[in-house]
Amino acid sequence: MDPVSDPPFEEAYKILLNKTKNNRNNVPNDNKFPVVEECELPVIDLSRLEDDNEMVREACKYEIARASQEWGFFQVINHGIPNDIFSRLKCEQEKVFKLPFDKKTKEDKFLQFSSGSYRWGTPSATCVGQLSWSEAFHIPLKDVLESNAQPNTLRSTIEQFAIISSNLAQTLAHILAEKMGHESTYFKENCLPNTCYLRLNRYPPCPIASEIHGLMPHTDSDFLTILYQDQVGGLQLVKDKKWIAVKPNPSALIINIGDLFQAWSNGLYKSVEHRVVTNPKVERFSMAYFLCPSNESVIESCKKPSLYKEFSFQEYRQQVRDDVQKLGTKIGLPRFLLF
Repeated sequence: MDPVSDPPFEEAYKILLNKTKNNRNNVPNDNKFPVVEECELPVIDLSRLEDDNEMVREACKYEIARASQEWGFFQVINHGIPNDIFSRLKCEQEKVFKLPFDKKTKEDKFLQFSSGSYRWGTPSATCVGQLSWSEAFHIPLKDVLESNAQPNTLRSTIEQFAIISSNLAQTLAHILAEKMGHESTYFKENCLPNTCYLRLNRYPPCPIASEIHGLMPHTDSDFLTILYQDQVGGLQLVKDKKWIAVKPNPSALIINIGDLFQAWSNGLYKSVEHRVVTNPKVERFSMAYFLCPSNESVIESCKKPSLYKEFSFQEYRQQVRDDVQKLGTKIGLPRFLLF
């Protein structure tokens, strides 16, 4: 581990790590599902949405909706983001994460992002099973689009990724609403650029990778997530009561359904549990765009009878924070079930 740039995981979580090293029997077993071999997610060619043939366009939309119901995850190619943006993203991410740790903790100010954007580890962890061996910049999109900060290569590259991702997320959300038979302006009215988020992720090599997550199992608390990842691999998701290891695809973006879309669609589209496993030797980078509404926006199931009670995004976020603080883990949508 690089003592200069990497977060002080071993020092901060010394007690938890020692318990694991000294007594393997005490390692929490979150593997309630077996792990199966690497699998490629459904791949959808979005260029078909521009085809002159209506049947081709509708077939593409159907595949998006079906994957959202059956997998909660899918990949898209010909998504409109040039490859050179990904190359620059990887380069700029490596630069910012290689800064000395004490500087990264102050990088919010340096990059003029909101205070607290830089995060690492899991402050609420009470056992190794709740520890995430990763660091991230979790950035409100308004910090990128509305800032008067001096432009730099990182900010301009993030902005390009964010603008195209915003358009893509709106397109996918509209298609999913349409396939429910629900022509809706909800997403354009409530999920504005200044209410969405970006997250730059780095997963350092972990000395006891078999026992610690890069990112602990969770579902996303948004409508849609658009993920760009490198070719290291490590993303796993639950399918048919098994952990599926996602095979990296250099040409694709990964799309996954979040909790809010599951509630809004009354359970039609699935927000699926996923995690990132650690690697003992190789670091991993990714970047995610989260389609989120304003805090005041109300999420109400479109179909009746509703499975979930109405709630605002602020209420949902607060409940998640409370559960993580008290229990060490997120509960999520089950808190809002009516029955």
